[in-house]
Order: sequence, then structure tokens, then C-alpha cells
Amino acid sequence: MDAILEDFARHWPVYCSIPLVAALIGYVTKLVAIRMMFQPLEFVGIKPVFGWQGIVPKRAARMAAIACDTMTQQLIRPSDVIERLDAERVAKEIEKPLLTAAEEIVREVAAEYQPGLWESLPAQVQRVIIRRVQAESPRMIGEVLEAIKADVDSVFDLKDMVVTSLVKDKRLLNRIFQEAGRKEFQFIARSGIVFGGLIGLVQMVVWVLFKLPIIMPLFGLFTGWFTDWLALKMIFHPKQPVRYFGLFEWQGLFLKRRAEVSESYGELIAKEIITPHNVIEAVLRGPLSDRVLALIQRQVDSELSRHASVAKPLVVMAVGSARYQGMKRRIAQLIMARLPETMRYIEDYAEDAMDIRNLLVTKMKELEPEEFEGLLRPAFQQDEWILIATGALLGFAVGEAQVLLLEHFAR
Repeated sequence: MDAILEDFARHWPVYCSIPLVAALIGYVTKLVAIRMMFQPLEFVGIKPVFGWQGIVPKRAARMAAIACDTMTQQLIRPSDVIERLDAERVAKEIEKPLLTAAEEIVREVAAEYQPGLWESLPAQVQRVIIRRVQAESPRMIGEVLEAIKADVDSVFDLKDMVVTSLVKDKRLLNRIFQEAGRKEFQFIARSGIVFGGLIGLVQMVVWVLFKLPIIMPLFGLFTGWFTDWLALKMIFHPKQPVRYFGLFEWQGLFLKRRAEVSESYGELIAKEIITPHNVIEAVLRGPLSDRVLALIQRQVDSELSRHASVAKPLVVMAVGSARYQGMKRRIAQLIMARLPETMRYIEDYAEDAMDIRNLLVTKMKELEPEEFEGLLRPAFQQDEWILIATGALLGFAVGEAQVLLLEHFAR
């Protein structure tokens, strides 16, 4: 024992560096693990084995689908997005650009299907026809919107919209998880210092007593592995506050921050993903847009039948039955083509009316702990073992370096 104390007194600066290095291992391995989750966005190296791509970007489609499932199954439905829009208010908001679009559509269709007749009409008669179409256009668009709201699931694929947005923009997908788990990632890195330092104290005692070279890399491996594993556990467990040893209380950090996470998550989703612009694009140009076109075609047919019941046979005779049907389809296609630009004028109103942010925040605060955990947990679950194994290997490598340094300075 005297020899051990004498040895420690002579080399104490070297031995005291052991817990410091262990704390550094704990910290660095956490930073590396967190970075490996999100960076790089694209594969760097030689495929398929030698290289790396961030876990979240690599699994972009799956990650987006998981995030979307939580979002669309637990938080928000397509009807929540669309049904808050008032058809009359929408018609009023787009009235001015719609008048211009209606005039362009009338002139284009008339020139295409009856060029000689349209050009021969006096300008005043042309204006009368155009004004009649313009007068009916807002009401027709309002009725199309009401039809969409009546069966929103058939024309609006919310999940496809969200997944497409996130897969296309991997930076945004990263931000979803980074924003939700900002403080958790900070905790992981900082906890590595504390846990690593505590393990390092044990490591120091064992080294002073036995001086076996294998001790350092094994402790380094254990530090890298255990601190990663424990930090992840402490983020999500326990789901409810639990008092330990009668001294302190702990609840999974992510679950404890439910209110704060809900606010930031809801803000990000409302600003970047479920926006009026994206919703309108998804309805008018998404995978179900052909059904919206069918709604517009039915509405055009209804309008033509209502206003041309007497003249319709003459119109059909003039242009032919097939061309008359083609004319109706052409009108619907032109309306559909101009709607995205026209509907841009309702985005400010739609943002206030849909109020996606507050809807998400309210729903998130009502989630069960297991459901709430699903917002962030997928980022860790995918290839989690790789992160922990990487921390362990880094710890082992640093431990080997420690052995060489200790043997050199403790001579």
C-alpha cells in the first residue's frame, strides 16, 4: 500500500488526467454520435460499405413516413386543414385575379372552338359574355371548394404532401428532429462529461492498483458505450416523474418538456410543411388532382346547362357533340391551370383561418406519453446500435492512446 501511495504522490498529475480524459471521451463520443445522426445529408465515401450518410437523411422516406404517421394519425386530419376555409370568403379573396383569369379563359376557349364566330361578334357583345362568366366564376369556385370540403379525403392526400416535402428537403427533415430534441441533444453531450468523469475516477483507482494495459481501452470502451446508452435512456424514461432514493425526482427529459416541445414543433410544422401554399399545391397538383379536375368539369357542365339550356342544342350543332365535350374539358383544364396562381391571394387568409400552429400545439399537449415520445424517438431508434457501437470503439481507441501516454509519463 505504501508503494502505491508513493507512486500516486509522484505521478498524481498523470493519474488525475485519467478521469479528465474519460470525461472528454464521454463528451466527444456524444458529439460524434449526434452529428452522425444528421450529417452528411448525402452519402460520402465508397458505396456501399466504406462511407457514411446521416441516419435521418439516409432513412429519409421511412423517417418522414414515421413522423407523418404521428402527425396525421394523432395530431391533424385533412378535414382539420380544409374545413376551416369559408367558401364565400375564399371567393371574395380571389375575386380580382379570378375576373382576369375568367376573361382569358373565355377568349381562349372561344377563339379555339369558334374562332370565326367570336371575332365577328361586336366588342360590346364579347364584353357582355365575359362579364356574365366573371359574375358566376366566384360562386362556381366556392361551390367547388364546398364539394372538396364535403369529401376532402378523396382529393387531398395530407400524408403524401408531408412525406414528399420532407423527402425532397432533407435539411427540413433534420430540422424536424433537431428542433424537437434541441435540449435533449445538448443534454446527451453534456451528460457525457459527467458520466465519463465518474467512470474515469473508478478507472483511475483500478489503474493505480493494478496497472494492467488492458484496463484503459476496456474502460474507454465501456465509457463510450455506457454513457451513450444511459443518456438515451434518461431522455425517454421514465415516462412519469419518479423519485429515486428519496433524494431526487426524474422524468424523461423529452417528456418533461412537452409544453415547450409542442410550441416549437407546432411552429415549425405550420411555417414549413402544412402551409396554405403547400396545401393548395397538394390539392391542385398532387396525386389526387385529377379528382379536383373532375369536380371542376362537373361544375362547368352544370353552369353551361343552367345558362344555355335553350341555346345548348344550337351550340352543339355549331361545334359538334365531340367538340362540345372537348370544350367543356378545355374550360375545366384552363380553370385548373390558373387556380394555383389565383389561390395565392388567399394564403394570408388561409393561414389565419386554418390556424395550424395552435391546432398542433393543442393536440400535442393531449397526447399520451408513448404517443408524444414518437415525435423524437424514431430519430434514435433507426440504427441506434451503430451510434452506441461507434462511441464504444472511439472510447476503446482513446483508451489505447491513454495506455501509451501513461506508460511514457509514469516511468
